[in-house]
Amino acid sequence: MLKTKLCVRAANKARHVLELKAYSRMLQCGYATSGKTHETDYVIVGAGSAGSVLANRLSEDGSNKVLVLEAGAPDPWWDWRIHMPAALMYNLAYRRYNWYYNTIPQQHVDNRIMYWPRGKVWGGSSVLNAMIYIRGNASDFDRWEAEGAQGWSYAECLPYFKKAQCHELGETDYRGASGNLHVSRGKSGNPLHEVFLQAAQEAGYPLTDDVNGYQQEGVGRFEMTIHKGKRWSTSQAYLRPALSRNNLNIESRAHTTRILMNGKNAIGVEFEQNGSLHTVHAAKEVILCGGAINSPQLLLLSGIGPADHLKSLDIEPVVNLPGVGENLQDHLELQVQHRCKEPVTLYKAQWKFPHIMIGIGLKWFLTQKGWGAGCHMDTGGFIRSSADQKEPDIQWHFLPSALYDHGRKPADCHAYQLHAGTQQASSRGTIKLKSRNPRDYPLADPNYLSHPQDLIDLRQCIKLSREVLEQPSFMKYSDGELQPGVDCDTDEKLDRFIRKMVDTAYHPSCTCKMGSDSMAVTDSQGRVHETSGLRVVDASIMPSITNGNLNAPTIMMAEKCADMIRGLPPLPKSTAPAWKPQFPDRQRENNSSL
Repeated sequence: MLKTKLCVRAANKARHVLELKAYSRMLQCGYATSGKTHETDYVIVGAGSAGSVLANRLSEDGSNKVLVLEAGAPDPWWDWRIHMPAALMYNLAYRRYNWYYNTIPQQHVDNRIMYWPRGKVWGGSSVLNAMIYIRGNASDFDRWEAEGAQGWSYAECLPYFKKAQCHELGETDYRGASGNLHVSRGKSGNPLHEVFLQAAQEAGYPLTDDVNGYQQEGVGRFEMTIHKGKRWSTSQAYLRPALSRNNLNIESRAHTTRILMNGKNAIGVEFEQNGSLHTVHAAKEVILCGGAINSPQLLLLSGIGPADHLKSLDIEPVVNLPGVGENLQDHLELQVQHRCKEPVTLYKAQWKFPHIMIGIGLKWFLTQKGWGAGCHMDTGGFIRSSADQKEPDIQWHFLPSALYDHGRKPADCHAYQLHAGTQQASSRGTIKLKSRNPRDYPLADPNYLSHPQDLIDLRQCIKLSREVLEQPSFMKYSDGELQPGVDCDTDEKLDRFIRKMVDTAYHPSCTCKMGSDSMAVTDSQGRVHETSGLRVVDASIMPSITNGNLNAPTIMMAEKCADMIRGLPPLPKSTAPAWKPQFPDRQRENNSSL
């Protein structure tokens, strides 16, 4: 035990020294000196899930000078709220490492203002997320190619998923074993996870060995970006391992205010830090990695976007690209909850029971094991809402606890819940500027439920989830439905419940989409149309949203774009097959009535 503690302290000290060396290089280069202009080859705006990957890959070439500008702070080794997986709600629900965005009132969701947390820290939203590693369905990427993103088919994306990944179970045709991103299976051991898997099979759904492998459809064990009991963010996976390189510099608390344009050529950026403005010129490229909110905001502030919107704010249009900030897509989800008869949930792992929380924390600090070492969503699945769906359009996450208001309100009893969300909504939203002030948050309008089909799909989502939670395997544990509640027994009541309780799954995307149509913002390499020296690489360039959590595909996209930027040949196409429904005339296996 003593040897282990000494090794951990030595590793932490080494990391601290690297941070000091990196900051020293910033001072030597003059980046932290007020009001001066400096040069680099690549400026990466944002050190999140994509930016951290690019920082690592571009600085692999020692001839490239790379500067990363991050509006947030570093992710310190001592902050347990970042590194303890079970502590995810602390950063998800509070402001320390969080932009803490909100939408405008949503007309079709009872005029609710929806909370949108996004990472403002090294590692970005991979420091706030639930660490669930989901790649998406193979058909998502083939759809991208059909939508105009050439080179982004499943066969061309799978090799980059594998390149990024270091899976604890080793390499297969679908898994990588030597990448930067550690991926592991959930290990909480809670008995309710096995109950859920059994109940789903009783309801007629298949068991899949790997939702990221050959067969996504069905229920199975989920995978997480957790390594040896600690959150494995992109900062840990990509950014920090590159800190020792002399050609990589990182500026923290550096808020980029605009892209510097010479005509239609991006030549650098302006950023604010410690109350002073600085400029950096990019000899090769400016690369935006701010995500689906910040990247379109920065383009708009720089005069790139819909001309009418820019003129309304007295911003001179540089490039009229009507698609900037349009096509906003997100996943919505609800929780179907049951009271639990047996004391096997996470009910006592909350602040109302401080002695238990302290015990969990101490065990994690000493061993990186126990309840603190996981996110507890070890199981879940993907199903089709109806027989005419060609691929899954509903995602499940099972949790042996009950949460409310993004975890900001604790449960008041032993309970468990099934997170149920639709994956391919028809509604589309926008990101627009509130003003010319870069510090003003943009107006985020996902336009939830504006398409009537989305409400129908969520209603079906609840019905199918209820059915699983009422299977025989759950009878030993269920003490009745808490939410929506047994009185919520008509479509009209379900619709009222949906409008009151539906919430984001934290997956805004698609606001600078790839393609060649009139609303496309970038080409298939992330280069902004009608400009030079300017690229976007993050979830905003997805042509359409994928099935499942977005962190894994965002990392894959950055790996693939890094090769494009460096002029390297793409990895060879995969020949691994993808599963198609074996019962296309039915909504599920072993059930011909749906």
